[in-house]
Amino acid sequence: MPDRLKNFNSGRSNFYLLGFIALILAGAVLKITAPVLLPFTIAVLLSFVLEPLVFALEKLRIPRIIGILLSILFIGAGLYLIGVILFSSGRTILTLYPKYERRFSEIYSRVAEVFSLPYDEHLTFFQNLWGQLGLRVRVQGLAFQLSEAFLGFLKDAVMVLLFVAFLLLEISHFRDKIELAFEDKLSGRIKKAASDVVNQVARYLTVKFLISLATGVLVTLGLSLLGMDFPVVWGVVSFILNFIPNIGSVAAGAGVGVFALVQFWPEPGPIAGSLAIMVGVNMVLGNVLEPKVQGDNLGLSPFVILVSMLAWGWLWGFAGLILAVPMTVIVKIVCENVPMLEPASIILGSFRAAVRKKGSEPEHAAPATPFDPPGASQGS
Repeated sequence: MPDRLKNFNSGRSNFYLLGFIALILAGAVLKITAPVLLPFTIAVLLSFVLEPLVFALEKLRIPRIIGILLSILFIGAGLYLIGVILFSSGRTILTLYPKYERRFSEIYSRVAEVFSLPYDEHLTFFQNLWGQLGLRVRVQGLAFQLSEAFLGFLKDAVMVLLFVAFLLLEISHFRDKIELAFEDKLSGRIKKAASDVVNQVARYLTVKFLISLATGVLVTLGLSLLGMDFPVVWGVVSFILNFIPNIGSVAAGAGVGVFALVQFWPEPGPIAGSLAIMVGVNMVLGNVLEPKVQGDNLGLSPFVILVSMLAWGWLWGFAGLILAVPMTVIVKIVCENVPMLEPASIILGSFRAAVRKKGSEPEHAAPATPFDPPGASQGS
């Protein structure tokens, strides 16, 4: 019998095959159950962030239930404030629509002249574009989707707040439940994984929230000094989109650039100024300050972050883009604590994190645990 057949480990091969099948099934389940699982996931991540706040209030001798209610009120007030800003600004934009349409028509006439597109000066901007792009159907479909999305957001927000309240009530006894439910060795490993998940995800979301808030404030102040309309709206948009790594800041900058083009046309100075504000704020906060504060805490490869955004965005849409990094961190930590999946955690992580982890490991082999599949201790 050839040597390679003697060294063949059927247990390991079956484990990887079953893992691949389970990954595909898990993706299908996440896609199908998104209406229920997505609010629950958001609530779990919010609980990680709010638990230190509730614990700090307990140290001040404030009852835990009161601390939880204060945390829920804080989240609700933030969502209400964002909703009021966007709604009131939307109404104002509608009242100023004729001014923006004239600017759109001026810009479109120049573009039509350059590219030899049909243009009738007696028609409105949208009437000219309807003949080119079928814009009426697109606008109607977009308006219908936005109304459905807003109603879905209200429903999901209520579900998230309810989940957060009950999770914060239960999380204080989570460690004790693990010790009662599992054996000593297994409970220790689960507690370590859970502790790593809570610490890393809470740190990431807290830093991201503060950096995004600073981005929104600076964008609002900068665009206000520039004289741009609705600076608060663009600050809120920048705050929200900054939770999406890399792509979010680019999208916010593109939106500000287009709106500045419409408002300040044909003056190039304010248009360039608005773009300079967006690029400057995101460069300083996103590429200089955030890496210093966040450090290599997550230990994720930049390429893995991009791929995870594609995957979670396909599964859960816009919310998936925001949750891509913390969800990938959770997957990486789980893989680190399952011996057979440790290579996957190394692939998901950055090179620096992999070298640091390998350098800190003891040379002797770890004893078998209940996580190890049959045959894992044999040679591969």
